[in-house]
Amino acid sequence: MHSVRDKLKFFSQFLRNPKMIGSVIPTSDSAIATMLSRVDWAQTRLFVEYGPGMGTFTRPILAQLRADARLVVIDTCPSFVAHLRASIDDPRLRVVHGSAADVETILGTRTGGDRADYVLSGLPLSTLPAGVAEQIAESTARALRPGGSFLIYQYSRWFLRLLDPWFARVDHRWVWPNIPPCVIAEARTEEDALAGEVQAAGNLVIEHPDKKVA
Repeated sequence: MHSVRDKLKFFSQFLRNPKMIGSVIPTSDSAIATMLSRVDWAQTRLFVEYGPGMGTFTRPILAQLRADARLVVIDTCPSFVAHLRASIDDPRLRVVHGSAADVETILGTRTGGDRADYVLSGLPLSTLPAGVAEQIAESTARALRPGGSFLIYQYSRWFLRLLDPWFARVDHRWVWPNIPPCVIAEARTEEDALAGEVQAAGNLVIEHPDKKVA
């Protein structure tokens, strides 16, 4: 639960840069629970979050994350970064001031660093500068382990087309108890680089087994 001061800080950042924050109202508890219900916490070693803001998802993730796992959160807003570093004292948490498009560099996956089990994003992909959303989708697919999941919540289905070239399977659904109602999606990378299909939970919406990054 955010304090009144936290909510005012979030609102002030929205007014300064509304294109970088999806909604003036933080995500509802219902949407958070629905999104995180997709996570296999027992098998999760590395979790990445894009655009953590005031920590709406960060804190529930840490509450369920294994003691030996890591959470890396990435935000371009210095105020949010400073707030998280000052307000959350947890050795599993690494707060990075940077862009989600640089996730491979941040994790060091190109030089042998661990790939993520899950990446979660609430970044407003449709309002980012031209080409950035596409770059984030591609970089995320490359930063995930085989069978890893990209968890996304947005306020329209526009973003689904970004996932098509890079993920083996995508499920999505609307969450109505949220202001405004949001779409949540799970995009999964292929379990095996040689396999033709991926097994995923939920209702299948898009499947392109010939276009995937392990």
